[in-house]
Amino acid sequence: MFAVLSTVRKAASRGAVLASCLWLAACDPSMMGPLGNSGAADGPQIDTNAPVQVALLVPKSDPGAGDVARSLENAVRLAIADLQGARIDLRVYDTAGSASTASSQAQRAVDEGAKIILGPLFGESANAAAVAVADEGVNVISFSNNTSIAGGNLFVLGATFDNSADRLMSYANRQGNGNVAVLYTDNVAGTLGRDAITAAAARTGGTVVGAVPYALNSASLNSALNQIKGLVDSGAANAMFITDDYSGGLPMILDDAPGMGIDPNATQYIGLSRWDVRPDAFSKPGIEGSYFAVPDVAMNRNFEARYADAYGSAPHALAGLGFDGIAAIGALVRQGRRDALSARALTQASGFQGTGGVFRLLSDGTNQRALAVATIRNSQVVILDPAPRSFGGAGF
Repeated sequence: MFAVLSTVRKAASRGAVLASCLWLAACDPSMMGPLGNSGAADGPQIDTNAPVQVALLVPKSDPGAGDVARSLENAVRLAIADLQGARIDLRVYDTAGSASTASSQAQRAVDEGAKIILGPLFGESANAAAVAVADEGVNVISFSNNTSIAGGNLFVLGATFDNSADRLMSYANRQGNGNVAVLYTDNVAGTLGRDAITAAAARTGGTVVGAVPYALNSASLNSALNQIKGLVDSGAANAMFITDDYSGGLPMILDDAPGMGIDPNATQYIGLSRWDVRPDAFSKPGIEGSYFAVPDVAMNRNFEARYADAYGSAPHALAGLGFDGIAAIGALVRQGRRDALSARALTQASGFQGTGGVFRLLSDGTNQRALAVATIRNSQVVILDPAPRSFGGAGF
């Protein structure tokens, strides 16, 4: 079984693997945002009659992240070409995947006139970059999804556990599946996922009836599934909320849990990660009828088609974050205000239109994104509840 888990991890999609790295690169609980969480930088004044200088920090020379760096830069340039009424002077800086390099490149970018920084990719590098320029009031919109570093002048643009957990718990409650047993990996990402689900349940009126950790080996996973089965058999749980993804134990869970007596026809399976990224897994018994969250499908496909038309290949799974960052900056600059890149402007309540739907940056440095609830039926992705098109309506 150890060999099976190893094979599953190696077969995971590159998007899932790198998304995990955004956490793993900077998951030290002692690491805080550059200014704590006590208020973001005001942001420098801009000249409304001149192009606005934007620094893009990406790990171009990092051999493990060069593909995503190129894809992010391509998406940024695609977004700039779309802007009307906003002129952007883009300068690209290579972080090499290093926090110390990210720090020096962020300072160099501001010294050369950058009014805002887009990137870096990894959490530790984003934190270092934001610390370097905090005293000059420059905001950083990073591509990380690590909410533990958010705050001060640092915003995280990546999809967060909190977003997915809130959307899925709210939907599960409405369907009568709000008593959940959480199955989580015994590591930093799994613990953060468990905490996001617990907080979402409290916000939406659901109940976490138990939370069971497991290590990535068959004995631990089987023991955890038996504990979940006990919660189901007792009537305490009517849903199993799983934090893991295809790079870990998820394929085995979807294969083995139904055979161990956790019947997906009677117990709602819910996934914190994207379960639509591996079509080869759609025939697994546990995935039929499950819940998981996805961006606005139509908008995401439109972005992917435009990217492929412009660059001759499909974008990396994280490329849309680059497009979204410029879309937000461009929308604010187009308003013609000198304080367009202040924290107050960046956190406007109406948000912005992105590649996967509407999103907004929050004052604590995190973000909120519109998500759809999806399932798998007959080996096909089916949308159960579409992503909302604006804030304040159903789905938030």
